[in-house]
Amino acid sequence: MPTYTAPVKDMQFVLHEVLEITGSGIPGYDELDRDFTAAILGEAGKLAENVLAPLNTVGDEEGCKLENGVVRTPKGFKEAYDQMREGGWIGLDCDPDFGGQGMPYLLNSAVGEMFVSANMAFNMYQGLSHGAYNAIHTHGSDAQKQTYLPKMVEGSWSGTMNLTEPHCGTDLGLIRTKAEPQDDGTYRITGQKIWISAGEHDLTDNIIHLVLAKIPGGPEGVKGISLFIVPKFLVNEDGSLGERNSLSCGGLEKKMGIHGNATCVMNYDGATGFLIGEMHKGMRAMFTMMNEARLGVGLQGYAQGVVAYQNALGFAQERLQGRAVTGVESPDKPADPIIVHPDVRRNLLHQKSFVEGARAFTFWGASLIDRAHRNEDAEAEAMISLLTPVLKGFLTDKGFETTVLAQQTLGGSGFTKEWGLEQFVRDARITMIYEGTNGIQSLDLVGRKLGLNGGKTVMAFFELVKAFIKENEDRADLKANFLDPLKEASKDLQAAAMYFMQNMKNPNAALAGSYDFMHLFGHVCLGLMWARMAKAAMTGLDGGEGDADFYRTKIATGRYYMARQLPATKLHLARITSGSDSVMELEAANF
Repeated sequence: MPTYTAPVKDMQFVLHEVLEITGSGIPGYDELDRDFTAAILGEAGKLAENVLAPLNTVGDEEGCKLENGVVRTPKGFKEAYDQMREGGWIGLDCDPDFGGQGMPYLLNSAVGEMFVSANMAFNMYQGLSHGAYNAIHTHGSDAQKQTYLPKMVEGSWSGTMNLTEPHCGTDLGLIRTKAEPQDDGTYRITGQKIWISAGEHDLTDNIIHLVLAKIPGGPEGVKGISLFIVPKFLVNEDGSLGERNSLSCGGLEKKMGIHGNATCVMNYDGATGFLIGEMHKGMRAMFTMMNEARLGVGLQGYAQGVVAYQNALGFAQERLQGRAVTGVESPDKPADPIIVHPDVRRNLLHQKSFVEGARAFTFWGASLIDRAHRNEDAEAEAMISLLTPVLKGFLTDKGFETTVLAQQTLGGSGFTKEWGLEQFVRDARITMIYEGTNGIQSLDLVGRKLGLNGGKTVMAFFELVKAFIKENEDRADLKANFLDPLKEASKDLQAAAMYFMQNMKNPNAALAGSYDFMHLFGHVCLGLMWARMAKAAMTGLDGGEGDADFYRTKIATGRYYMARQLPATKLHLARITSGSDSVMELEAANF
């Protein structure tokens, strides 16, 4: 049976010594002192370790069941959800006007990592609700907010997003779901949606579906899409639940992983819907959900890597096999633990250096969201927009890779259900697919985000890296092991961006290199994070008051990343600059 330990100490290091949140100038961050964040993270960690993690295997083995139109979640899920709801965790960063606690998104992200590592399938129920809450909070009318948000923040109602249809996925302009206007201002929603996470379940009294549909007579393609609130149960004027709406779960998907989450086919048969936002402007409102969801999925990717690494490390420290090549290290035992072997250490360091770098990258991204919203900072908004496809695509690709490496650490044991690693692999795999496949993320990065604000945003990123290097290059140990490698990697990223700009007349050249660019960008971001963490750890050692072993471990882990993972930027640059000829040469019929 796998285990999970909440990494509160490492989170505290990132929050207070790397990001230095209390002095960041973001409203509300000044209240996030060490004692306060330790209390929040500590309680969330207990919930993750003691309640959610033990249900992870249960959810995987039992799955969800559709019985007479009702989805039954796995044993223990309802009780765990009630405990999470009663603790106020669902509304942690939601608007106090609707019952939320008003905490920063950054703190919600840190808590979310623990919940995802402990039980990803379970956490998806509240994760989807959070996205629906944000869409209604941003684009809904005052009446809609008052009707739905208090119950959603409380957790007694949940939410979903309904985009995909059987005949179309990414190309939403092809959707067929109709919304026919009625005399009372409502709409009759008719159509079928597929792959709807948490579309039907027994955890809440009501489910608030946000559904993309087309009003007859509107513009063609995505310009004719509107967004509608379609509740499972209609809501009376006094806030009580009314009659059941004309919608149903038509089936549950049989999936590779996340068995504990209900992935539904949703049928809408003239269901009553309420327009949210402007007519034919549904994509604008839906992307409020999508952008947050993509950041959340990036977090899911590395969070599965976190728990997989923890279990791989525990195995490597206990499994006895062979002797160290430099001499016996455990003479009182029949063999040495496998962690003495260089290749096992390489494997573990690959995992450790990624998940710790990814945590810092994600927390930085979350702080940019807070800065954009709380400070109304347009530059922060642009920066997180640029980084979103990198956070989603790179962190989920590498997060899945990390679960596979963790599984490999266990050898044959990793292939069996008993040890739990194979579930982490299966669960992590979806993160590379949903909320826009990673190929789509790379196209978004190169096709749209690279040219954001006329290229000023990506140039601002380059300047950010350059400024950090210049400010800290007087420290020789930091310069040699962190700043110089970061400078080289940043040059590779700039060269790749320049290549795209010089080949704008050949779109195939840019798009053929987009996936490599996303990974190149991701490595530079993690390189920057490791340089910042190394600086903070060196400062901690100089101060002599913190945990010296923790700081030395952090620096050593960062050196591994800079020496063994960051040089991948040169491989990605070589692929990008090879152009599209080798990619496009083969005729489709000859594949």
